[in-house]
Amino acid sequence: MAAVQVSLPLPVLPQGWSEEKDFKPIGQLSSATQRNIEPVGPHFLAHARRKRHKRTFSEDERIQAQENVKKIDDDDAGEISEPEDPLMLQCNAKDWKGQDHYAVLGLSKYRYKATESQIKRAHRKKVLRHHPDKKAAAGSSEDDSFFKCIQKATEILLDPVKRRQFDSVDEAADVEPPSKKQAQKGGLFKLWNPDFTAEGRFSKNEPVPRLGDDKATKEEVEEFYNFWYNFDSWRSFEYQDEDVPDDNENRDQKRHVERKNNNARKKKKTEDTARLRALVDECLQGDERIKKFKKEERAEKDKKRLDREAAEKKEKEDKIKAAEEQERLRKEAEEASKAERAEGKKAKEAAKNAVKKNKRVLKGSVKDGNYLLPAGQDAGAKRIDEVLNDVEAVMAKIEPEEMALLASKLNGLKVAEEVGKVWGEEVKRLVDAGKVKEGDLGGAGEVKTGNCWLD
Repeated sequence: MAAVQVSLPLPVLPQGWSEEKDFKPIGQLSSATQRNIEPVGPHFLAHARRKRHKRTFSEDERIQAQENVKKIDDDDAGEISEPEDPLMLQCNAKDWKGQDHYAVLGLSKYRYKATESQIKRAHRKKVLRHHPDKKAAAGSSEDDSFFKCIQKATEILLDPVKRRQFDSVDEAADVEPPSKKQAQKGGLFKLWNPDFTAEGRFSKNEPVPRLGDDKATKEEVEEFYNFWYNFDSWRSFEYQDEDVPDDNENRDQKRHVERKNNNARKKKKTEDTARLRALVDECLQGDERIKKFKKEERAEKDKKRLDREAAEKKEKEDKIKAAEEQERLRKEAEEASKAERAEGKKAKEAAKNAVKKNKRVLKGSVKDGNYLLPAGQDAGAKRIDEVLNDVEAVMAKIEPEEMALLASKLNGLKVAEEVGKVWGEEVKRLVDAGKVKEGDLGGAGEVKTGNCWLD
């Protein structure tokens, strides 16, 4: 296609524009630099190749296409090529259920991992090699039985449903579990990983947990074994069903064959589940991590038990100590209460004795003061009764402390005038305090001038 070059006119300058007044340079151009330019790129390489080999455009394109095809074939040969078994080349197309479809296409090393692209390339390669027309042109008298096997294998492997049915019974993809002798030598992870990888292809749930290594945590190991003990498999055994008659005349026979196939599938499914569980049991039995986790779990339980027993023992001891301390405090409180009561009793007795003593002092003071009469004057019985009654009346009005103070003032006084003065002051204090009224005391209790308690 030829390129079309379109020239656009420059914009028209405004009227009155001039270089001198309207053009304003904003910079300067740098000086020119001389550089060497080398031709590169796929087009130049193609040009150089044509010049070197003196080819035309069409010749070069044809040769390049042939080389690309050869390169693709070489790549396919390196990826999906494998030697063909002579016995396999003689297989009967009618016995297609018994043939290994992956081996027929040369995909034995890929099997269920083979992609749709690999299957198609393998089919193309096998067809180019075993097509009946090509063999006939080469003068071969072989029949087209293996070619039909190739077509049947491609049909099954490119159909997702049929391929899954074949993969369910593809024993060549199974991995033989390690023997007891191999397991005793150790290397559990290396021995069992291929088995669980192969079995994992049947899992409905993704991703399938790995067996891991000796550094796996307890949660990871438990997740692995829980997954496999509750394995949800899509594996079915329809591929091994007995062919059901297609004619409509014998319906009973058709139903009989279908029931027989269903029962056979269930039986094979049950046997496969038991086989897988036995495989997991065997792996679990030799897994040292489980033993380590059980040992750690027992140690943890023993530690918790010892801690619990120690806590219970300490709690019991604390209760005993608390009860003993409570009993000790109770006894101390009881003893303190007894001591306090005894001290109170002693104090009361002392106070009582003090009051008695002070009363004796008060009564003795008026006696020593001749019942408040001048010395030499005889106090009659009446006088004595009146004075003592007044003393009793005063003592009834004052507190023990006041009585003690009054007794301290009267202690040692013998002169009637001094004794009478002290008693007069006390009576006056009681009158002023409103505890007694003037005249409440007898004739001997009158307060006279000079605060002397004398008639």
